[in-house]
Amino acid sequence: QVQLVESGGGLVQAGGSLRLSCAASGRTSSRYAVGWFRQAPGKEREFVAAISWSGALKTYADSMKGRFTISRDNSKNIVYLQMITLRPEDTAVYYCAVERSGILTTTVNEYDYWGQGTQVTVSS
Repeated sequence: QVQLVESGGGLVQAGGSLRLSCAASGRTSSRYAVGWFRQAPGKEREFVAAISWSGALKTYADSMKGRFTISRDNSKNIVYLQMITLRPEDTAVYYCAVERSGILTTTVNEYDYWGQGTQVTVSS
């Protein structure tokens, strides 16, 4: 089992920045990939970004490219999502998830463990 705890969400004005953190604990010895997803009210959960174990491979949803950056510190078992130039449409609950095989995927159902989420609200 892997436990994930997200933090760093909050209320920010449009154009502002936030950095989300995802702390992993439990059976973190495997070389897992980590993804960030988000879910706005009334919408399906959507892919945001993902990173491989080494950090060498990253992938982003098209609408986040250039504004969001995913990174990880394996010595601390933390994955970050730096978000800049935030827009009201970025308002959502943001979740991190672990894919324990280490496969970099954008598909919700292919992730094995999920955190509880952190709320990000961007005001106009």
